[in-house]
Amino acid sequence: MTRLHLVRHGPTHAKTMVGWSDLPADLSDTAALKRLHDHLPPEALVISSDLSRAVETATAIQGQRQRLPHHPGLREIHFGHWELRGFAEIEAEDPELAFAYWDNPGDVRPPQGESWNDVRDRVDAAIDTLVSAHSGRDLIIVAHFGVILTQVQRALDLDGQQTFSHRIDNLSVTDILIDADRSSVGTINHLP
Repeated sequence: MTRLHLVRHGPTHAKTMVGWSDLPADLSDTAALKRLHDHLPPEALVISSDLSRAVETATAIQGQRQRLPHHPGLREIHFGHWELRGFAEIEAEDPELAFAYWDNPGDVRPPQGESWNDVRDRVDAAIDTLVSAHSGRDLIIVAHFGVILTQVQRALDLDGQQTFSHRIDNLSVTDILIDADRSSVGTINHLP
């Protein structure tokens, strides 16, 4: 059995759509980082997305744990033309597309960006590779809101709307257990 401990990076405080933009994390809450470090299994392997907010958070909670190379397949949703824009601005430009993207996640994509299904395919492939290479291990994966939700959707067999009803806070942990071809969810959005 492989256990995934999916950690959302520290906050960026951006009030816009932040996907592939490389904004830093605010890691000033050292008490929260210590609680997170202490909560996670000491023998787990640590890996992160290659975006600095995830890399920096992984470094802050790593301690003596072994670190794996950053993985670009664990990046956040690529919002394309919507990147670093506020929701109100996006909605004013194309209300039908904005509504469709969030209300019916699937094949709808922002201009020059990824659909939800694109994100799922990319992240599922990255997770499958990690699980195959490190079967039976605990993996601390420091990533993003969308990345974590892809694995919640996968493990619980949810549709897109059900998936987006889950809250994933910064510095939270979502635990997923993978046994053979089955996945189950332990906790979602746990804040140690």
